[in-house]
Amino acid sequence: MILTGADIVVECLLEQGVNTVFGYPGGTILNIYDSLYKYQDKINHILTSHEQGASHAADGYARATGRVGVCMATSGPGATNLVTGIATAYMDSIPLVAITANVAVPLLGKDSFQEIDITGVTMPITKHNFIVKNIDDLATTIRKAFQIAKEGRPGPVLVDITKDVTAATTSFESKKPEAIERRSYTYPTSSIKTAIEMINASEKPFIFVGGGAIASDASVELREFVEKIDSPVTDSLMGKGAFDGTSPRYTGMLGMHGTKTSNLGVSRCDLLIVIGARFSDRVIGNAKCFAKNAKIIHIDVDAAEINKNIRVDLGIVGDAKSILGALNLLLTQQNHPQWMKEIRNLKEENPLSYPSGILTGPYVVEQINNITDSNAIICTEVGQNQMWAAQYYQYKAPRQLISSGGLGTMGYGLGASMGAKMAQPNKPVFNIAGDGCFRMNLNELATASRYNIPIIQVVLNNHVLGMVRQWQTLFYDKRYSATILNDGVDFCKVAEGLGCKAIKVTECDQVEAAINEALEHDGPVVIECIIQEDDKVFPMVAPGASIEEVFDERDVKE
Repeated sequence: MILTGADIVVECLLEQGVNTVFGYPGGTILNIYDSLYKYQDKINHILTSHEQGASHAADGYARATGRVGVCMATSGPGATNLVTGIATAYMDSIPLVAITANVAVPLLGKDSFQEIDITGVTMPITKHNFIVKNIDDLATTIRKAFQIAKEGRPGPVLVDITKDVTAATTSFESKKPEAIERRSYTYPTSSIKTAIEMINASEKPFIFVGGGAIASDASVELREFVEKIDSPVTDSLMGKGAFDGTSPRYTGMLGMHGTKTSNLGVSRCDLLIVIGARFSDRVIGNAKCFAKNAKIIHIDVDAAEINKNIRVDLGIVGDAKSILGALNLLLTQQNHPQWMKEIRNLKEENPLSYPSGILTGPYVVEQINNITDSNAIICTEVGQNQMWAAQYYQYKAPRQLISSGGLGTMGYGLGASMGAKMAQPNKPVFNIAGDGCFRMNLNELATASRYNIPIIQVVLNNHVLGMVRQWQTLFYDKRYSATILNDGVDFCKVAEGLGCKAIKVTECDQVEAAINEALEHDGPVVIECIIQEDDKVFPMVAPGASIEEVFDERDVKE
């Protein structure tokens, strides 16, 4: 059949099983939006308040499902407003396809109105990108974009289409998408054999899990692997939920704001098995001291990650699910009663704690955890709110925590929570924010109210940029430069003005009722919790220090 380029774009989205896209129209992308109008019974378009909100919503949709998220924007500022969201997805290996339109081919390179070289701008932050200048290349390019976004290590792909291509016509034949198989890596059998020998020789194994275990859908294999080698488990922020956070084997997060048990345990283990993690600087602290007593096995789908930040004793490149499956077939049951007892003692001696009797971020997160029985999807912004959500919510399953880890994008969570709720309408979705982050993109509350997306936005309002203030307190002699936000903004009034229900909480005994009221409400709700300006995230590792030097509030007082 003969179709316009705009219709081909939408037909290709339908081929890929896309039913929801997030975006904002403009001049060069008008033809595609005209096509979306014609196909509105088949594909749902969510008009966000800002293009950055669209990219974050598509990212949240992808993280909540494992499918490719899709966002759209027009040329120039529309396209550049997607950049932060694309970079966020890139840093956390999230499958995303961003579709932008550009000026017509004869106008390219002439500083035309709203022209930008968006493929040049996004080259460092995409897995691949394309500019389509010929309609005969359009369908093939879009299909390829989805393939690239999902296969191997996932990531964002941008497709820029000139306006004349969206208006032109050509013949189109629908195709069933190619199955994206798990890559058949040619890691030698000897690597599996060596890993088994290292595991058998270990008396103090520790497993460190990252987001790659979630991307590869390896949770079942991971659980069997953990039981077979009789090991404790820690994770990165991106790895939360890959292993059940309610298991007695789970020791909490690793790194700068990881638990003492995880940081001390990894420092004392004799074998560290790393699955789908990239050894971020926020995890390893001083690289020279990281896991200094251990041999390290690193399993990752991306060969570039092996020996990039930490030298390892054995690197196995491949899909985590496949590799763990191969290891499980050959492993015999291991038993480490003394080591597991040592870890249990560390957990008992170093529990997470926070001040009682006053309203705090950890208390609020714990109440959300208890009321939802650890089954909600939790989105976060970045900073103290993010770390409290990581520490005090127990993630039982993959894709429950949706958070900007690598880029640390303030303003991410509200858009992401809308995407997650669109993807998982039957699950409660919370976005945990600080007041600084909430200000960044609170305009997306208008999107949530327009479409009646029943997200629950929790604002932990301490009237400061909490994490930056914490660093200023501990390392900058309390010089609070540009971190005090104690102004006249009333977030509840703002929320109501944008069409949302608003609840203000000032005392601990108000929290449970507020959460239950929000869960029962059919629509978006903002819960503003007023907490103290000097609440801190503990434990903590000072920048540049070894993770073994982890300290908490008791250590500071002493």
